[in-house]
Amino acid sequence: MSKQLKKFNGIVAILLVIVISLTACSKASQNQSQTSQTSKETVQTVTDLVGRQVEIKTPVHKVVGIGPGALRLITYIDGIDRVAGVENIDKKLVDGRTYNVIFQDKLAQLPTIGQGGPDSTPDAEKLIEINPDVIFVISLLDKAKADDLQAKTGIPVVVLSYGKLGTFEEDVYTSLKIIGKIMGKEDRAKEVVDYIKGVQKDLQDRTKDISEDKKPTVYIGALGFKGAHGIESTQGNYPPFMAVNARNVADTLGQKGSVMIEKEKLLDWNPDIIFIDEGNFDLVKQDYQKNPDFYKNLKAVKNDNVYGILPYNQYNTNIDTALADSYWVGKVLYPEQFKDIDPAEKAKEIYTLFFGEAGKGVYDKMKEVYGGFEKIKF
Repeated sequence: MSKQLKKFNGIVAILLVIVISLTACSKASQNQSQTSQTSKETVQTVTDLVGRQVEIKTPVHKVVGIGPGALRLITYIDGIDRVAGVENIDKKLVDGRTYNVIFQDKLAQLPTIGQGGPDSTPDAEKLIEINPDVIFVISLLDKAKADDLQAKTGIPVVVLSYGKLGTFEEDVYTSLKIIGKIMGKEDRAKEVVDYIKGVQKDLQDRTKDISEDKKPTVYIGALGFKGAHGIESTQGNYPPFMAVNARNVADTLGQKGSVMIEKEKLLDWNPDIIFIDEGNFDLVKQDYQKNPDFYKNLKAVKNDNVYGILPYNQYNTNIDTALADSYWVGKVLYPEQFKDIDPAEKAKEIYTLFFGEAGKGVYDKMKEVYGGFEKIKF
């Protein structure tokens, strides 16, 4: 073999060694990168509100909320940017549903994941098309149905709850914390929960020592419940009244939740102060025009002590508005204990806490639509 050929073969051998070394380094680097990527992905287990153990791969980038109020809780935890699809009933503007009003432009553009509504059935096919990392659901599913939807879609299903009253409820706090944990927003969840609890404590501290004989009697009328109703629609254990230890005349019925009364019962009670849900005030005004004598016989009407209150039940509880209403009720019933509170400014603070900068104009929008915190004139 010539010297030149030997030299050439030597060069080729060296080049092969270099290529093999580079390939090995490249594979090692790639494997290291894949290992690093895999190490960032973890599986966490949460216990949902029907006691199911649900395994979820994190980080979570895409979520959906189905059923009454699920999407609202996601927005409270500053999760709107991860919402991948929306129920059809949230694709159009709905006055009084605060998260819907604030984020309507975005919601209208998202894919539809089903019709939505309190009696709807989740659409497994559409959920599979959207393929979120997690499905949050409220009210629609019990344990067996949640397991069934998870099996059909192959997507983790987490059941949440507002509890019975939907405002100062452990179920609400737990639900917010679960969303925060899953979405890596534990600090934000804690901020919201602590704020709600702080409001509850503040309202209680202001009113807990007021003796019963110093409290005016109060009634709430025209509450919406599966439709619009007039002044006969009221509620026992009405949360904004409970929050400030009010003397709700409807509590004497011993019934919790929505109840329809006869008008004569309201005359019998003859409360000192009446609140009207402004979402249904038109019905009350129409009734007043037909039956003015009934209203003129009410002490609250005679003494100009009838007040509007913002509707807060719209596809489950707008917790933000319910808190604002509670301060308004406190201001009306106990002006001395709430002398430092401007209800409108307090409402703006509350909406900003729940929705950030986007929440600053919510009270003004609610006032424009419903009338806000003010006396009612028939």
